[in-house]
Amino acid sequence: MAKEKLALTKQRLDTWLWAARFFKTRRLATEAISGGKVHLNDQRAKPSKEVRLDDELQINKVGYRWEIIITGLNPQRRPAKEAQLLYLEKDDSIQRRKALIALNKDINASAPQSERPTKKQRRQIHRFKQAD
Repeated sequence: MAKEKLALTKQRLDTWLWAARFFKTRRLATEAISGGKVHLNDQRAKPSKEVRLDDELQINKVGYRWEIIITGLNPQRRPAKEAQLLYLEKDDSIQRRKALIALNKDINASAPQSERPTKKQRRQIHRFKQAD
């Protein structure tokens, strides 16, 4: 009797976040869920909460916010191209994130960048100070 592959109808939230590549490890996903950074259908959830197709997730991570709808379940962590097929991000979420990315890029570009002296420049500085 051969094992048949059954289509998944539900999956743990922390496992799904890990498989969809929002977090590098299940432990990080679990900590984010427990810390209130992930909401399932506009409610806080536990890491063991089961997600189903068409559930809505709000994920807050490093100042960015994703609002997504679950379109697929996968118990294994697959390549990023396949992970992107597990969800559909809402248009306003995409626009907000892109605007925030552009703003952060502008802020970092306008901030003064201090350049560290090279080895040759450090030697010259040292010699100049020793000359006194």
